[in-house]
Amino acid sequence: MLKYIIKKLILMIPVLIGMTIVIFMILHLAPGDPVDLIVGPNATPEVYENISRSLGLDKPLIVQYFTFLKNILKGNLGTSILQNRPVSELIAERFPVTFKLGIYALLLSFIIALPIGIKAAIKRNTPTDYISMTAALIGISMPTFWFGLLLLYFFAYKLGWFPISGYGTSKHLVLPIITVGLTDAAITARMVRSSMLEVIRQDYIRTARAKGLHERIIMNKHALKNALIPIITLLGMRIGWIFGGSVILETVFSIPGIGRLMVDGIFSRDYPVVQGSMLVLTASVLVGNLIADILYAVVDPRIKY
Repeated sequence: MLKYIIKKLILMIPVLIGMTIVIFMILHLAPGDPVDLIVGPNATPEVYENISRSLGLDKPLIVQYFTFLKNILKGNLGTSILQNRPVSELIAERFPVTFKLGIYALLLSFIIALPIGIKAAIKRNTPTDYISMTAALIGISMPTFWFGLLLLYFFAYKLGWFPISGYGTSKHLVLPIITVGLTDAAITARMVRSSMLEVIRQDYIRTARAKGLHERIIMNKHALKNALIPIITLLGMRIGWIFGGSVILETVFSIPGIGRLMVDGIFSRDYPVVQGSMLVLTASVLVGNLIADILYAVVDPRIKY
């Protein structure tokens, strides 16, 4: 198992390097100049050049990239242009908020999706199946930000049960968690149902029933374990999606997480902040896939060979 994990970690290195190139080039080729925002429209060319030189933005892009890459290898994500603080420090302040929001939403989605998907598969072509899958289809069709705005309007603005924006108490997290958890549960429930349907049609399930085993034992011990591979794949993808989706969600709910930090950095052309935030979100996607790969090997030992 250790060799398997090491191999997966090594394969993550070229992906991370490739992402640093993409992130860097998108930011620096996009319109806008952070120096203009700092010096203002009435600055002299000498002031502009001095600021640009102090930030290292006067060098060729290839030199700037390798400086950026070298600093990353040293664990240095740079210094925020506008806030004049280390980017790693800013991310360390915001990451717990994003992490807490993402983990709670992921747990909520699987707590809802697993029983619904399994029940829909067992009760295939019954009202239970039709109702649950119709609800899942509605959940998939709704954009996350739009669903979040609906919840804000009814439960925060109209009823006043929850704060409209901000972060500080558990009430601030309820609506964002429900927003992500329910929309994610819709996708997961359909995947669970599809995977379970494929498994319960297998011969060994019919054999277990012919032996007289209780249906609950057949489903939990035999069917569910073999249906977990596609579900684990989805789990790895959803981990990355939930953390990456925090960009929109944290903006809608005004939550001070990494997503909001990155959006603010984009508007202010704060290159180091955006690069560091995107790098962390990219790493979260890779870590999610790594967790899925490890769980594959746990569920099915043949995979690691």
